[in-house]
Amino acid sequence: MSTLTTSAKDSETRTRGPRQALPIAFLALVIAVVVQFVGQLDIDLGVGSVIIFPMVWGLVLGLLVSVQKFRPLGVDLQKVAAALVGVAVMILVARLAFNIGPSLPTLAKAGPALLLQEVGHLLGTVALALPLAVLLRMGKATVGATFSLDREPSFAMVSEKYGPDSDQYRGVLAMYVFGTMFGAVFITLLTSLVTNWKIFDPLALAMGAGVGSGSMMAASSASIVAAHPGQEQAILGMAAVSNLITTILGVYVGIYVALPLADRFYRFLTRRRGDGEGTPDAVSSPADEADALAANRAFREDVAQASGEIKLPLWLSLGILTVLGLGTASVAAKKVSWDIVGGYAVLLALVLVGLILAKASRKISAIVWITTVGAYISSPWFFASDTLNRLVGSVDFLSIATIMLTLAGLSLGKDLPLLRRIGWKIVPVGLVAITASFLMAVVIAEFTLGAWG
Repeated sequence: MSTLTTSAKDSETRTRGPRQALPIAFLALVIAVVVQFVGQLDIDLGVGSVIIFPMVWGLVLGLLVSVQKFRPLGVDLQKVAAALVGVAVMILVARLAFNIGPSLPTLAKAGPALLLQEVGHLLGTVALALPLAVLLRMGKATVGATFSLDREPSFAMVSEKYGPDSDQYRGVLAMYVFGTMFGAVFITLLTSLVTNWKIFDPLALAMGAGVGSGSMMAASSASIVAAHPGQEQAILGMAAVSNLITTILGVYVGIYVALPLADRFYRFLTRRRGDGEGTPDAVSSPADEADALAANRAFREDVAQASGEIKLPLWLSLGILTVLGLGTASVAAKKVSWDIVGGYAVLLALVLVGLILAKASRKISAIVWITTVGAYISSPWFFASDTLNRLVGSVDFLSIATIMLTLAGLSLGKDLPLLRRIGWKIVPVGLVAITASFLMAVVIAEFTLGAWG
């Protein structure tokens, strides 16, 4: 089996300035502002609703611009967009930290059952969805798609470890889109089915509903309430706290446990393949060998096309993202205010502090620093938390996600051949991931409730 290689020209890292970055910045600003004006679309399917948020429209429109042939978007411009995604996810994590801080007292009061349910969400996706993805030959995208249910923080974890131009990152993107589009509908059906078994405590079911997605949590808990209307308040409260814990602990568990575990498990399962990383297996017959050589040739061409990294100066990336952020946040708030400007200033300062601390410590990533420092300064234990929370609270969380996914869409044209390799495979993998995460969390919650009450 031949070795996968790329030329020095393909693999080199190049730095670009304002001239190369401004076209992408302008495209992203137009798309993000337009989709923010359009807003979300609710599609009622009877058993539940499919909600298409502006960030999904941004991803789709960005992808269409990236692949259109009328005025082709060059590969270098797409890589500039990918470089901006890497910084955008840090701003997103900074905003997420301000959702975590005010809820830390609630986490401190949580019992063992609520804390241990996070283990169920971890084991479910890695133990069941990952082997299925390997069986379906999703390649290294398997790791990103199955280490969690891939909500917003997952982009930051995978982008920092593997880069926004990696197969692992594309796996996160594929699972994120699937979960956003179909997660709430599927978990509604799943929860209704499991609830009707009448073998689990409704509070255990409520804990399982806290998968880390607000829409999925709401859909799942609504199904539980429908079967146990007399416990509505307890079910909704338990589901909300469980979801909060999954969001808070998910960052640390994802970085230090889930992502490394998924990576090692993937390598273990693919150790006997031709290159150990998900390319076609070794073959024995001449016909199979010819097919394998053709597949490997296509694989090498795809990787060569997408390889090679472009970097932007940090000041330029933050400047572009600030303009994009102020625009989309103002549209989301339907007004322009100094609080939004102040909120973005706080977020940028937090990102810079995280980067400085990561460089000084070397062993702790910027994402961990941003999350930890942000959670502390937004918690009730910090003297200026009220002011900081007011400023940052004026910046809509989903508006930042819209920017990130719009830029991700603009970067995807060069990755289209690799994304085609995932294709329909994300559907069974996504369904198994959601099912396994929910059921394992419910089972663990059932046993821990019995042990601790």
